[in-house]
Formats: sequence, C-alpha cells, structure tokens
Amino acid sequence: MNIEIERKFLLRNDGWRDEVVGVERLRDGLLGEFDSGKIRVRLAESAASLAIKSPGSGLARREFEYPIPRADAEFLLATISGELIVEKLRYRVFHGGFEWSVDVYEKQLAGIALAEIELDRADREFPLPGWVGREVTDDPRFHKRNMMRSALASAARKVERSPGRSAPAPV
Repeated sequence: MNIEIERKFLLRNDGWRDEVVGVERLRDGLLGEFDSGKIRVRLAESAASLAIKSPGSGLARREFEYPIPRADAEFLLATISGELIVEKLRYRVFHGGFEWSVDVYEKQLAGIALAEIELDRADREFPLPGWVGREVTDDPRFHKRNMMRSALASAARKVERSPGRSAPAPV
C-alpha cells in the first residue's frame, strides 16, 4: 500500500520545456467513484495499470496500483469508462532535485496543462520553478473527473445550441 502525497499547480509559462527528460502518452479512464475516492485504469505507452485511490486526508491518500495486461486496460477503457477518458502527454521534468510531471491534456481538455509533484511527506519543502503558477491542489475544478464532466457538459450545450437543430414539438 502506497501513500500518495501530491501537489498540483497551474503553469505560468513554457519554461518547463527546457527541463524535460522524458514524455509518455497516457489514457486514463474512470471506472468508479466513492466519497472522494476513485478507481481508474491507465494505458500508457510502456504499461497498463489499475489504481484505487482512497478519499484524501489533507494532501495524502492511500493508493493501490497494480499492473494489468494491455488488453484488459483497452477493454476497460472501451466498455466501462465511457466518455470519462482523459488523454494527455505526461512530461517528466527535473528541477531543484525534484521530479515534476507536466500533464498537457488533449482532445476534450485541450488547452489545459498542469504541473504535479509527488512528495514523500506533506511538509516536504521544495523549490518552486519559475514556470509554476498558482497551486490548485485543493481546487475541485482541477480534479480530472470534474474537468472531464465540465468539458462534456460544455460540448452537450454546444450541440443543443447548434444551428439546424429543431426544437421539440410542444406537447
């Protein structure tokens, strides 16, 4: 059992690109939710996994992550996640002795990019790079499932307002 301590930030600029040491394409699908916890499947270029994340307590929460066959991940994404699939490029960036992940979202979430750092303890001090902006760790608008639901709702509203759609006949 692992304890995940993660902090999330908006980006101020593209300065992080100069410090990139690797990149990987990820597809994350939500399989289930409970309280503020979740079950997700991840399909990366290098591996596939299933993760259960418990409700959080401050910055920390328990995380159980297990490797699964790629075919299983593809099946779960295709059959259970529905529209709640997040696609992103995850850049590995080193700064000040710490590894950061910069997630650049694609498709429905195109235009959103966030920096994350995982820590070994909640009170760990670390240098903030100049490319890091406001912290959004506790802002529910920046939780992946909420970002996806917001994007899907926005897309549905655009379809409802699109020209050429006839209004339903009055009853």
